[in-house]
Amino acid sequence: MISKQTKRILTLASSGALIFVSGAFFGKQAQMDKITVPLVQSAQKLLGLNFTNSQLDTALFELTDLRNSYARLREVKLENSVPLALLFNPIPVGFSFERKKEEFKPSAGKKVELPANKEDLAFYSVRELAELLRTKKITSVELTQFYLERLKKYNSKLLCVTSFTEELAMQQARQADAEIKAGKYKGLLHGIPYGVKDLLSTKGYKTTWGSVTYKDQVIDEDATVVVKLREAGAVLVAKLTLGELAMGDVWYGGKTRTPWDLTRGSSGSSAGSASAVAAGLLPFAIGTETLGSIVSPSTACGTTGLRPTYGRVSRHGAMALSWSMDKIGPIARTVEDCAIVFNAIYGPDGKDQSVYDAPFNYDAKLNLKKLKIGYLKTDFERNYPTKPQDQATLEALRKAGHELIPIELPKLPVNDLVMTISVEGAAAFDEITRNGKVDLMVNQDRNAWPNTFRSARFIPAVEYIQAQRVRYLLIQEMQKVMQQVDVYVSPSFASSNLVVTNLTGHPCVVVPNGFNNRNLPTTITFIGKLFGEAELLAFVKEYQDGTDFHKKHPSLSL
Repeated sequence: MISKQTKRILTLASSGALIFVSGAFFGKQAQMDKITVPLVQSAQKLLGLNFTNSQLDTALFELTDLRNSYARLREVKLENSVPLALLFNPIPVGFSFERKKEEFKPSAGKKVELPANKEDLAFYSVRELAELLRTKKITSVELTQFYLERLKKYNSKLLCVTSFTEELAMQQARQADAEIKAGKYKGLLHGIPYGVKDLLSTKGYKTTWGSVTYKDQVIDEDATVVVKLREAGAVLVAKLTLGELAMGDVWYGGKTRTPWDLTRGSSGSSAGSASAVAAGLLPFAIGTETLGSIVSPSTACGTTGLRPTYGRVSRHGAMALSWSMDKIGPIARTVEDCAIVFNAIYGPDGKDQSVYDAPFNYDAKLNLKKLKIGYLKTDFERNYPTKPQDQATLEALRKAGHELIPIELPKLPVNDLVMTISVEGAAAFDEITRNGKVDLMVNQDRNAWPNTFRSARFIPAVEYIQAQRVRYLLIQEMQKVMQQVDVYVSPSFASSNLVVTNLTGHPCVVVPNGFNNRNLPTTITFIGKLFGEAELLAFVKEYQDGTDFHKKHPSLSL
């Protein structure tokens, strides 16, 4: 959910003001200390307030009463799964989405044969593997065993798996084979092995959230995404690593690596999902993003990722970090693989009330010439490390016949709005912050969760609400931008785009677009309209089909 790339931004947000009288006492003795005018004077200086002594004296009774309320409210057991009563609304004034649902139309299937060298099967796309399964050239049991063997072989170097779900996988694979043999083919995911980021609950297996504190946790239900993939016939073979409580690539078992360079982390927090797919250990995996956790590991590992519109995929059964920013999406080899997986997991489930009932009318043959394509002109003109690769992408789009319309993002203090994650994350993990269990977490530096959770305890509710009002303005301003274009292109990191669009909830597709001077993958990002994944994916597929970066894979001498 949170990538290493965004830790510095979080530091800015979490260095917010302190207000000792607002319930930020953690010890029992502190709860009993009398609130006095001098105490409140000290607190208000840190907040930049200037109430008079008489005004503060008048407030003492209510401040004491409020502190007692905090203590009583803390007695209510709040599991991480309990959502907010307030739901984030990403929809701008005047916006509406398509209501008519049409048939999912992937590209036409091509004849696929088994490779002479079975190891080459590791890098087949979902679309190709589906054709092998449909035509009975391979069984799901064979395919599942193949990927399980690869996961076990390379996991000791990549550290991308928290738990193998082998018994479940073999049962699901046998069922898929029986159904396919009986002519009950469910579609392109039937019999396809996959993995999920280990913040999605799976019945009968641990759901560790990558954390020392929760490493033995078992949540006895399947997350909605896991249920939907099971119904599509997919085969769950592993729970994959995430940085502890969805930050970075360091978890209780070590540091997940990118297969392109074992001395480097795979970034995060969907660290294991991207690493496993990039290394050919799985054809696709499920990740999540709050502020870069699909984009960042996809960049480090050279995978293709889809971060859907906020409110597209149910988060029931997923660890909550930020109720108003968390999003679930696929990481795969190709854009169309992402479309295939998304088609199985999107839509309401009657449990996550933030999910909208909007159709996904993907058509691989969409007339792309009718789409208006924008680009962040000022951002692309800056000097930044991946500029040569990004300029080549822009030139490829122009050669394909697309006129690129220059656009600019809204001018609002978006980095300051990242306090949203600090506050909501601190609420999600308030209990372990107050009882001290955050001290057990692996990473304890100033940019890590323990410090962020403690610091956010001192951000006033008023400032959080005011930030959400600025976020409302950002949503309205982004709508003005999106009225100019259907899709736009952005550098993956040399821009405020990652922060802006995670705050507004716009969908994003990240794809490989080259290699840097260290032979590590680079990516570029495409943004679509809210609920516009169908057009976005069709457009980016055209770009990807004209390249071969996604077909390159790391050496397997791991």
